[in-house]
Amino acid sequence: MSNPDAPTAGQPSGDAGKRTGRKESVFHRLYVGTGAFDIVGKRRRWYIFFIALVLVCVGSMVFRGFNLGIDFEGGTKIQMPAAGATGTATVEQVTDVFQQAVGQPPAAVQTVGSGGSASVQIRAETLETNQVADLKKALYDRFQPLGSNGQPSEQAISDSKVSASWGGEISRQALIALIVFLVLVTVFLAVYFERWMAVSALIALVHDVVVTAGIYSLSGFEVTPATIVGLLTILGFSLYDTVVVFDKVKENTRGLLGLTRRTYGEAANLALNQTLMRSINTSLIALLPVLGLLIVGVGVLGVGTLQDLALVQLTGMLAGALSSICLATPLLVDFKMRDPAFKAQAARVAARRVNLARKAAQAAEGGAEGVESTDDESLEEELRRERAMAAAASVPARTPRAARPSGKSARTAGKRRR
Repeated sequence: MSNPDAPTAGQPSGDAGKRTGRKESVFHRLYVGTGAFDIVGKRRRWYIFFIALVLVCVGSMVFRGFNLGIDFEGGTKIQMPAAGATGTATVEQVTDVFQQAVGQPPAAVQTVGSGGSASVQIRAETLETNQVADLKKALYDRFQPLGSNGQPSEQAISDSKVSASWGGEISRQALIALIVFLVLVTVFLAVYFERWMAVSALIALVHDVVVTAGIYSLSGFEVTPATIVGLLTILGFSLYDTVVVFDKVKENTRGLLGLTRRTYGEAANLALNQTLMRSINTSLIALLPVLGLLIVGVGVLGVGTLQDLALVQLTGMLAGALSSICLATPLLVDFKMRDPAFKAQAARVAARRVNLARKAAQAAEGGAEGVESTDDESLEEELRRERAMAAAASVPARTPRAARPSGKSARTAGKRRR
């Protein structure tokens, strides 16, 4: 078992700080990972938080809905070069021209690319043929976009109609991919770990999807095919962090039923603390390129697809990191503690601690120096005693035949003595 002398959940994070009387810093406890953060012990608070968050997200999806792009609802897309004879067209200027020509605001206007290759994309509800013609003429009169020959040309303004069936097909394929992914993940976790670990990981995974979708609904971000693709990519990240934590839980709880050092919940909480800094570092490193997509892709290049991809990944990674630490492992502990074997082991741990506390009180009353229930030497001695008793029980009680002298050997030894 990894780090057997680490204190259990809810106890001081180290003997050094206890002896010197100094309180260890949060960063020190993060890096040492000795179980100082009682995440599993406070799991009811986390459950309340996650339930409230999921209810808000589900309520927003039901009553508010999503801001679906034209790829899902259908519409008209118009694109023209940003550079023109009258200057570079801005999003605000194009929006004003569109509203004056059509009589309603566009669904979205964004600049794509940079420099001389920059273009302006307009997405709107399905427009009639005469509306498209009026809009193209108004845009040309206002901006005079430059064609491929460097001269103003109305042909540089293109338009196309987008069917909603394409977005629906993307959604169906994404749903099929999600179902296949969940099935394969369930099989892998159940085989490599165990049933309850697979169930806990899937619950955390569903939480990540619901929260990400709910935040999109609450914020009004436009849902595009790039959003669907980004949603599928965050599932692997969330699952990876959960698997890392569960692997440490599996290591810490190996052979736990035969020991009385700590309960399953305390061993799982210790595993969380031991992998907490790794989870934080992994999340921060993974978020750096996503922030790069948002800052460089959106702020500098103005690419809308990168924005849709980065927003969903940023939201999903934050939700995945939080659920892998504060939801998946606490759920696993609750599922495991329904097993009578682990309940009995927890009762033995509690009885042993009561016994050690009573001995310490008796020693204090007799004037001797008390022995703390968390003293590493006494705990290690008890652990060695348990292992020795288990080893002795496995040895046969009778003497092996090889150790008893045969009749012929006994007679020969008697002759020699005479």
